[in-house]
Amino acid sequence: MTLNAALTQCSATHSDTPKRTVALLRALAPAEGYNLTTLPSVRILRSDRALSRTPVLYDPGIVIVCQGRKRGYFGGQMYQYDEDHYLAVSVPVPFSMETDATPERPLLALYLHLDFTVAAELAAQIGNASAGDGAEVPKSMMSTRMDHRMHACVLRFLEAMRQPIEAAVLGPGLLRELYFRVLTGPQGGAMREALAMRGQFGRIGMSLRHIHAAYAEPLDVTQLAQKAGMSVPSFHSHFKAVTQVSPMQYVKSTRLHQARLLMVRQDLTAEAAGHAVGYTSTSQFSREFKRLFGLTPAAEARRMRESFAIPPSFADATYVSSH
Repeated sequence: MTLNAALTQCSATHSDTPKRTVALLRALAPAEGYNLTTLPSVRILRSDRALSRTPVLYDPGIVIVCQGRKRGYFGGQMYQYDEDHYLAVSVPVPFSMETDATPERPLLALYLHLDFTVAAELAAQIGNASAGDGAEVPKSMMSTRMDHRMHACVLRFLEAMRQPIEAAVLGPGLLRELYFRVLTGPQGGAMREALAMRGQFGRIGMSLRHIHAAYAEPLDVTQLAQKAGMSVPSFHSHFKAVTQVSPMQYVKSTRLHQARLLMVRQDLTAEAAGHAVGYTSTSQFSREFKRLFGLTPAAEARRMRESFAIPPSFADATYVSSH
């Protein structure tokens, strides 16, 4: 084969990648909402309808949209994730999101719940191999352009996922390669810094872990600042820089997102869900819930049940999330 023929074949293969990727995702995600896969940390999202701007809380992970478009709004910026961009979330932050999709062209996306053990091990290896690289400022969220290597890696991963034995044997290694592509991509340095939990970013990251573990308990800024080993003014300032909200606004958002999941997954009443996440007043819970989600607790729980296949929580879940 001549060099020109080889280049032509390679170009044709690359151009065919999106179609093959979408076909595999359609087969792996027959239902709207989050479809489970044989790997516990990987789910496939399908949405057949456009979703207007709504509050979300993502736990750390990577979202790779292969058809359709999502837009996230965080800290006065818009983060687009579509066929050409993936979203990486290094710490759980509340933001708002909207989706473009139709029944003829549904949104299809891979959602990778971050395995911290694997990601941290890779980050350490990459850091040791690139010790001369300048450190980047850690970011809570970043949108990054997909390159041909990332597209090819996603396709190989999905091809393995359609066969149970390949998913079991090859899946973990291909997932590790996906992590590698993200951690060595344009924003990889910032995400590796976030995973290392260094400096002030690391202290805020540890306080976020505490909030997600103890959201139902009485929490105040003084207590959270002490946990982070910071003065109250310094903690408040750095917390808002990372999450774009105040500490107590973050606590409230975490409680409300968890309450919504409890109503959907466990069929709790609004009163029971409110008490379970730390509210002593049902009326206050209902007011704050409607202020965040735009619907009463009962109406929002009904909408979630009718619109999405909500899977069970991750077995190793450290954080509260929207799904």
